[in-house]
Amino acid sequence: MFPLLMVPLLLASCGGGGFGGTSVSSSPAVLNVSGWDPKERQVSGERYSQHDVSALKRNGARGLIARSAKGPLLDDKFGDFLISTDRQGLLMGAYHFVTMDQDPAAQADAFVDRVRSTARSRGVSQRKILLVGDFDTKSSPDRLVRFIQRVEQRTGVTPVTYLENSDRLRASLSAASPNQKSVIRRSPYWIALYGPGGTERTMMTSGPLTPDRLMEQYGIWDDWALWQYGGVVWQNGRSTPKHYDTGSWRSPRYFGNMAHPMERNVFKGSDGDLQSFWNRHGWAWW
Repeated sequence: MFPLLMVPLLLASCGGGGFGGTSVSSSPAVLNVSGWDPKERQVSGERYSQHDVSALKRNGARGLIARSAKGPLLDDKFGDFLISTDRQGLLMGAYHFVTMDQDPAAQADAFVDRVRSTARSRGVSQRKILLVGDFDTKSSPDRLVRFIQRVEQRTGVTPVTYLENSDRLRASLSAASPNQKSVIRRSPYWIALYGPGGTERTMMTSGPLTPDRLMEQYGIWDDWALWQYGGVVWQNGRSTPKHYDTGSWRSPRYFGNMAHPMERNVFKGSDGDLQSFWNRHGWAWW
């Protein structure tokens, strides 16, 4: 849609002062991908695949978090995304969607085993891999605790927690016991918030729903680490970008000059902070 030379100008005009010190232009970009990616080509621009993510790096990505599995269903692009991320020298991450049909501790075991076996078999360099638990809206505090603690037992690091938004999950986590909250609080919070609509429409407070206000409603964390401000939903026969574009925090419809819609995140901090975060929470899997 826009020539490459116009991208810096576009990004510089978006994000404003940001919420909680974040903006599109000044905060490190981290992307998450799965077997559904890349989505269909929608505009002119650069392309990528699970075999080549160099275009994502050229557009400013600092890290890539790939889905390992959804419950027992393995993501067939995980290994390709992991090795291509490694080749580009980007920060590597993996997430597991914790489904409701299996024990969360067992899913944590399967997740850890798959990340290690895939990294070894694909010849990934000895760099740390960030581990993430992606939790269903029907999840309970006990399910989060069991997943988090099992990953900690197996790896020695605390995984990141990504939450789908729902009133049910908010009420459940808010009512968690002090001991449960202390465990969950150890896990850095990865916020999903594309705008004051969709699943967030009933979670509105006075004024726009910001990451800080959403975080406060769960009554657990004092801060958040990552904000997924851009998502993609299947709508009217195509992949439709959804992105936070409200009030003083604005973002472009697409990531840089990429031709595909993408799920996009900003890290709360500087590039140096991001490296320290990855080193602290990443797993030395070898």
